[in-house]
Amino acid sequence: MFIKRTDLALEARELWQESTEKTTRLSGVKATKTKEEGYPVTRVDILDQRGEVALGKPQGSYRTVDLTSFWQRKADFFGRAVRAVGGQLKALLPDSGPALVVGLGNAALTADAVGPLAADSVLVTRHLIAAMPKHFAGFRPVAVFRCGVLGTTGVESAESVRGLVEQVKPALVIAVDALAARRVGRMCTTVQLTDTGIVPGSGVGNHRAALNRETLGVPVFSVGIPTVVDAATLAADLLEEAGIPELDETRLRHNRQPLMVTTRDIDQQVRDLSKVVGYGINWALQDLEIEEINALLS
Repeated sequence: MFIKRTDLALEARELWQESTEKTTRLSGVKATKTKEEGYPVTRVDILDQRGEVALGKPQGSYRTVDLTSFWQRKADFFGRAVRAVGGQLKALLPDSGPALVVGLGNAALTADAVGPLAADSVLVTRHLIAAMPKHFAGFRPVAVFRCGVLGTTGVESAESVRGLVEQVKPALVIAVDALAARRVGRMCTTVQLTDTGIVPGSGVGNHRAALNRETLGVPVFSVGIPTVVDAATLAADLLEEAGIPELDETRLRHNRQPLMVTTRDIDQQVRDLSKVVGYGINWALQDLEIEEINALLS
């Protein structure tokens, strides 16, 4: 059976439903749909080991904000997107404690630059609180780390983040990275937030050691934007739509190097959505309005 690749729990659930033709109830998984700031939100909770086996993802909460209408540039589209993403992240995070935001990925590769670009829009307050505690008493301590990639640093992301966590001692880590979607329509139109950690490089097919509570010793939350689609997965979907459901994985992949497909205007889309993610992290961590965040970042 051809295995279609996706990093989104929402799509993993869809694939499971397709494989059973919706005749079987998915045990160990609960899914709900709501709206926040006008943007649809799908929450998939993997409750136990049965859900982990069915969807191939660790137990936890996965929230996907659909930002398709973001690109229509309607009234307050940016502010509503920030509040939608920030609101979902805030619901996952502890109420207090210092945070370390980690921007994963390669800033020189557009489809993998989500982490570094989002980090540029995160308010760094840890040093200010230490230097001027009275002036910044109302802020939550936040540090930001852009760890680069193994190919340019010679250091695994998990190794560098683990070392920093030991020194900084945050109460939580928020990791931001690019993801892979199954559907073209979900590239640069969705944001997935989870409380299960992340595997760096998954979006570009370069899986590294995981960042999670087990490896870092603190809760790890992740925010991801799908920026690519696996070419073989895309081909499989197109063949199925053409009425050719029997797929030979060997012929589709044929021992070739993994090929990832992205959009024509990926650079602009990644810049805009990474800013939404960065501002959303600020919204979740600090008691600030968007205008105040703008002023502090300028």
